[in-house]
Amino acid sequence: MFVRIVKMSFHEEKIPEFFEHFHTVKHLIRNFPGNNFLEVYQDKNNPSIIFTYSVWNHESDLENYRNSELFKSVWKFTKQFFKDKPEAWSVDKLVSLP
Repeated sequence: MFVRIVKMSFHEEKIPEFFEHFHTVKHLIRNFPGNNFLEVYQDKNNPSIIFTYSVWNHESDLENYRNSELFKSVWKFTKQFFKDKPEAWSVDKLVSLP
């Protein structure tokens, strides 16, 4: 499995608008071919920092998503609210304890 973690810093007053939009597209993202899992986290000490955690079958599945019209529209909408440049990590899942 392949995991993508994205850290986004938002202007705090734009967070509700981000979540409103995210709730309209989250099932489309989660059901994109090759996606197995999607979660969103908010930093406890700095609520303007939001993380996405997604699990993909293969790197190519993530690349297909990143090249899709869905991603392009979601990213175009989301990036207008950024306070800082987003950061992303691509990692391999080695251990998972249920």
